[in-house]
Amino acid sequence: MKTIIIGANHAGIAAANVLLSQTGHEVVMIDKNSNLSYLGCGTALWVGRQIDSYEELFYTSKEALEKKGAKISLETEVEMIDFCHKKVYCQNPTETYCETYDKLILATGSRPISPNVPGKDLKNIHFLKSFQDGKTIDALLDNPAVKNVAVVGAGYIGVEIAEAIQRRGKNVHLFDGESGALSSYYDPEFSTKMDQTLADHGIKLHFGEIATAYKGHETVEAIVTNKQEYPVELVIHAIGFLPNNALGQNHLETFRNGAYFVDATQQTSDPDVYAVGDCVTIYSNALQKDTYIALATNAVRSGIVAGHNIAGVKLNAIGVQGSNGISIFGLHMVATGLTVKAAEKYGMDVLYTDYEDYQKPTFMKENGKVSIRIVYEKATRRIVGAQLSSQMDVSMAIHMFSLAIQKQVTIDELKLLDIFFLPHFNQPYNYMTMAALAAE
Repeated sequence: MKTIIIGANHAGIAAANVLLSQTGHEVVMIDKNSNLSYLGCGTALWVGRQIDSYEELFYTSKEALEKKGAKISLETEVEMIDFCHKKVYCQNPTETYCETYDKLILATGSRPISPNVPGKDLKNIHFLKSFQDGKTIDALLDNPAVKNVAVVGAGYIGVEIAEAIQRRGKNVHLFDGESGALSSYYDPEFSTKMDQTLADHGIKLHFGEIATAYKGHETVEAIVTNKQEYPVELVIHAIGFLPNNALGQNHLETFRNGAYFVDATQQTSDPDVYAVGDCVTIYSNALQKDTYIALATNAVRSGIVAGHNIAGVKLNAIGVQGSNGISIFGLHMVATGLTVKAAEKYGMDVLYTDYEDYQKPTFMKENGKVSIRIVYEKATRRIVGAQLSSQMDVSMAIHMFSLAIQKQVTIDELKLLDIFFLPHFNQPYNYMTMAALAAE
């Protein structure tokens, strides 16, 4: 059995590792990049000098996978796929060649959204996705002539890189068309905490502003929005991503945004083609239908599922909640499932319960307040989302809510959940219990 995997990052590597652990499987990996396994979520950490270097952001290597038996071709572009004859046509710097397959895994990931505005091709306008992007931006921040930086997009990547650039001593402008940061992940009552944290650390916030043009002579010198013009020497786009579907969009069934539709085994509409990672749909247990959630954790799980099924071991995906988190200037925020705003957007009738209290008893010296919101469906009362924020580390709590959504736990079942108490960790009246008890 020969499986070709197009794309050698998180999802592709996860699938390859499963197949390489089985006997009788030939694995060929093809990627246009010069490296693999880069943890992009760590870019802001090394650009902001919060870690010493980027080397450990690569968790495996070409050599390690080849030692397991994989054949790997980097810096190789897939020009086209002949799905009828199961052929993949490739080109690298020295030759053009063809590979045949029994099974094919598309792990082509996603591509950054680029605003189509005048001046977008000026120098010093960059995206932040690959390792090379990170190195380019890191080098530009060493240039003393780069004083003012515009970050366009206040999602996770935009907020994280804004913090990193501010830590490098630059003047940072953060732009977003929404009314606040992280609006896709948190309701306003929580996102305003992040807005205040960013502002308190000197980041200039420009919400409700959309870039309409870039000005400059060869190199960007200003960003123009629907409100004003600002001098900048560097622009970083962090608007969002779309699935990379160029290779299969004319052959495979796709979602409204172009992602490949897959079933619970990661199989596409072509039975010999599987797709994994950021180029595919995923089942949301909160929505109870297919959607698109591009997260590295989802990518890894999808690769594991595809690898097992190609290897002949039946394994169905169990859906996701889109669990996520962020830590900026000491403010920790975590979320899973749907916000109130997102639920209403999808036509769901939901209620929510909020609660705020100290994480530990007030006699504990190391302490801090925790804010929590639990979102639940009005008719069924099943939990469909949760959000937490604190200066304390409350991240592990979100995993419980993720499981609650997956298992369709109701807000009422949570009220008397067996939660232990010890002053080192929490209060006798736990904030999760109190939020559930306060539910309508």
